[in-house]
Amino acid sequence: MGDIAMLAALAFSAFTSATLLPGTSEAALVGVLALGEAAAWLAVAVATIANVAGSVVNWGIGRFLVRFRHHPRFPVSPERFARTEALYRRWGVASLLLSWTPIVGDPLTVIAGVMRTPLVVFLPLVIVAKGGRYVVVALVALGFV
Repeated sequence: MGDIAMLAALAFSAFTSATLLPGTSEAALVGVLALGEAAAWLAVAVATIANVAGSVVNWGIGRFLVRFRHHPRFPVSPERFARTEALYRRWGVASLLLSWTPIVGDPLTVIAGVMRTPLVVFLPLVIVAKGGRYVVVALVALGFV
């Protein structure tokens, strides 16, 4: 598999990992790094950009589809929605630094949209959180940590 195809697969995995779809972006990043066919900085950048793009989709879902949250087919239970919203109200935009975490991270990015967090505030925090995770994964995979 060539550089471009590997990086495209990594981007797809990172994008889906940031949405409510399943993905395994950390494993994909480790695989790309293990094959050594792409520069580590490039693989980290691709994963970060794609993952942040997926988080922006979540933000958009929260921003524009929140009016349907009481519909029976809304994908998040009212209880989980309320818990995540309360966490966001308590910790504010700083909670977006947890957007890299499993289970909590994706709903936080949706709630940021619900709470109408401006993209100029949302993006730097999510880039730092998600990019930081991929840097750590890369450092561990390459044996620096």
